[in-house]
Formats: sequence, C-alpha cells, structure tokens
Amino acid sequence: MRRVISLFLPTWPTDRLRRRQAASTGARPPTEPPLLEAPLVTRMHDGNRQVIAAANQAALALGLRPGMALSHAQAMVPGLEVAEADPEGDAVALRDLAAWCLRWSPLTSAAPPDGLWIDATGCAHLHGGEDSLLGAIVTRLERAGIAAHAAIADTPGAAWAIARYSTKPITVIAPGGQVDALALLPVATLRVDSGTVAALRRLGIDLVGQLLSMPRGPLARRFGGDLLRRLDQALGCESKPITPVLPPDAAQHAAAFLEPLLTATALAIAVERLVAPVCAQLEAGGLGAWQMDLLFERVDDAVQVVRIGTSRPSRDAHHLGRLLKERLDTVEPGFGVSAMRLVVTLAEPILPTQVRSSLHGDDEQGVDLAPLVDRLASRFGENRVFSVLPRESDVPERAIAVGFPMAAEAEAIWPKDLRRPVRLLHPPQPVEALSALPDHPPATFTWRRVRHRVRRADGPERIAGEWWRRTGEVAAVRDYWAVEDEDGNRFWLFRRGDGADPATGDLSWFLHGIF
Repeated sequence: MRRVISLFLPTWPTDRLRRRQAASTGARPPTEPPLLEAPLVTRMHDGNRQVIAAANQAALALGLRPGMALSHAQAMVPGLEVAEADPEGDAVALRDLAAWCLRWSPLTSAAPPDGLWIDATGCAHLHGGEDSLLGAIVTRLERAGIAAHAAIADTPGAAWAIARYSTKPITVIAPGGQVDALALLPVATLRVDSGTVAALRRLGIDLVGQLLSMPRGPLARRFGGDLLRRLDQALGCESKPITPVLPPDAAQHAAAFLEPLLTATALAIAVERLVAPVCAQLEAGGLGAWQMDLLFERVDDAVQVVRIGTSRPSRDAHHLGRLLKERLDTVEPGFGVSAMRLVVTLAEPILPTQVRSSLHGDDEQGVDLAPLVDRLASRFGENRVFSVLPRESDVPERAIAVGFPMAAEAEAIWPKDLRRPVRLLHPPQPVEALSALPDHPPATFTWRRVRHRVRRADGPERIAGEWWRRTGEVAAVRDYWAVEDEDGNRFWLFRRGDGADPATGDLSWFLHGIF
C-alpha cells in the first residue's frame, strides 16, 4: 500500500534567511525556541504598497500575518527586522532540500512554496517504523533551524491536509483512515482555489465531511471538475503522481520505450542497458556507487522505485545489474512501464588497489566477500547482514560488537585460547540446576521445562566483574561450565557467585550459550 509523507515548513523563507545569515558569519544555524527569536518578516510589493511576504514564529505570535501592510506591521512592532523576499531563491533551496531528503526515500519532491513530498512506500521499516521515520526527519530539520510539521497517509492530498491543519508536529494516519481524518477538516485543505472555498461557505459547507455526503452531480455542475478531482485525490480514488527530484550532478541514464514493458524478462534486459553507461560515467569520474535508485515510470503516471546499496563503492556493471535484477520481483508494472531511469544517489571515489602478481609464486587470491554481502543484504535486508567484532572484555556479552559487514576491523584476530560457544543467548536465560557447592558442576538442569542430565562437564572458568564500569560488579563473579547432556547436546552455563561468599552472587544459574 502506498504511504506518502507531507512535510510542511510553515516559516521556510525566514528559516532559510536565518540560516543564510548564520552561514555568512560562520555561526551555527539558530536552534533556540522559535518564540525567543527576534521578530523577522520579508517584504514584497503588492501594487504600490509593500506587504509582508513571510514571517517567522516570533512575528506570527505578535499578530503579524503575510499580506499585512508593512507600515502597519512596523507600527505594531517597533524595531521589526525586515528583509527582501526572495521567492526564486526559496524555490531553488526547496528543491535542494528535497534532494537532501533522498536519504530517507528514493522518491522525494518539492511542493512549493512551503512543503515537500516523500513517498515512503516500503521505506518506513528501514527506519524503525513510521513514527520513528517522521520523528527523525522533523528532528534533523529542527536541528538545522528549519521548523517542520510532518504527516503520513495513503494519499498525498490527505497527508498535505493533515500536516497543515493538525495541532501535532507528527501525525500518522493509519492505512485506510484518510476518510475519517479529513471529515472534520475545512474544505480549504483540498487545495482548491479561494473562490470555490468562499462559494462553498456561502452554501453552509465548511467541512470535507459535508462534501462527502452530497451528490457529486450537482457539485460538478456548480463548481466544475477541479473540486471533485481534488477530493478523489485526497481519498485515494484518483492517483496523484509525485515527480521525483534527482540529485544534482549524479551519474544517471534514462531510457524510454516505444511499447510499454510488462514482463520481468523485458525489464531485466532494460536494466542491463542502463547499468553499462552509468558504470562508464562512474569510471570516468573515478567513483564507485554506494547506493543506486532505479525508477520505473508507468503509463498511468505512477512511479515505482527500487533502491540497492553496496557494502563498499562499486562500478562493476555485472554485480550492480545482478543486484537490480534480484529486486525486480517487487515491481508492479501495472499497464506497463514506459520509461526507466537509473540514478546513483550516493557515490564515493575509489582508490587504486595493488593487484597481486603471480611472479611471487603465490597464485592464491584473497576472497572478495563484498558481492556476497551485497546479495545477502539485498535479499534479506541490510540490518540482517553484519560482522561480529572482538572487544577487549572478559565478560562474554561485552567481548563482541556488531559492525558493518565489510569493516576493516572485522578481520581482527580473535583470541584462540578461549573456548566460547558460537551462539550466545541475550539475555542469558535462567535455568534450575542441581549442583554441589562450592565448585562442582551441575548434575542436572531444567531449561524451558525440559530436564537435561549432565554426562560430562568442563570448568569452572571464573570471570570477575568489571569494577571500573559499575560499583555492583566490584565483588561479583561468575563460574562458567561447558556441559554435555546424555543426548550429546552441549551448553554453556554459569552460576552467579563463587559458592562461598554471598556478596559475589545469589547462586542462581543461567544458560548463556549453545555450542
């Protein structure tokens, strides 16, 4: 199901002006609460008079509004800071901000004069869910000195309306809930012209819910088709495509087709024809792709995107093409794909590497795991492919860390004198064990209601607490045993305490690993 984010930037012109002033002085962008800022407005000409074009939060709190005469505003707020409006610069900067938002989704677009679209279909789970995604976007913008409200819904129209009329900075409309969310909003949220809104109000129609209960024929005859089109777009009855923004100076290649493509085989052939020229551009620039987006433009004006990432910069056409083809099963061509575009959204210079020579008498080349890592990440998800790195600690759960799959430290040498199970349980699971104190192994233990009789045991291995981390570990110890039950299963158990001093632990038993 389609999920679209609408970002509303209520004070975008003045926020951009503050950031530009901070950049000129070398200071950081303003991050203080908006109401503590000095009132600031921009001005423009409306005929022979000057009016307010935009105002920051402090000015709005004092009653200043866009369209107000500038002389009136200066009389209300003595010492008001005034700057020239720059609508063209605001529009260019808004497109640049849309390109910056490509880090969250491959489909972003500017919605002038004060908004952005982000098609988050299939992307929210990569950022911890829709609430976390919206929170991350708004937080990053606020840290940059840009006020923002965000809403996500099934349709761009519903998300646009909620973002501008909700009292909360973040709003998530459940799938299929746009009708209930729009019912109590004013008709102006449908993005119709002011004349239509005034005419509806004269008829006593103020809310979208009232429109939904009226017959469509009379509405179309009186107000034209634009009102019903906007209503259908907000409700999801009519598709509203988002024209994606492309990163500036990105390596890319596009192809249009005389006949729409419908089959996976045809799409795969088109992928091969797109990858080769893009990789040639990367090679000419000495770059490698970290991330690529493949856009599918359908005949119904809808756009679908496939995004792939690599574990290290690559310009291998065969490898990148293979990654893209493996994702074609997620594409729904509908009535056909009329055009495709491949864009490198994240690239990095590739440094020259020394090729091993056979003159040294060693023909064995190192195994390159990057292609395997990329394929696994593409198939199972980036967060499911990682490397386990050693850390300096005697406590087992602290002796490892999860890292980037191709991190250089992943090749670090592990200690060979310690026998540890391949799989550790997090957290250690409590078991009921029977053993003789102070240092005898368990004779039996019960885990998940299954009793295991110990046939062989090796231990104890005593591990003391790390007193420099927490005061509670000053006297704490663990005694570990590697045990084998009658069925040949091997477990790693530990007991809290040394069996003699109560200060070292409560003598409870835990299963920490399985060999």
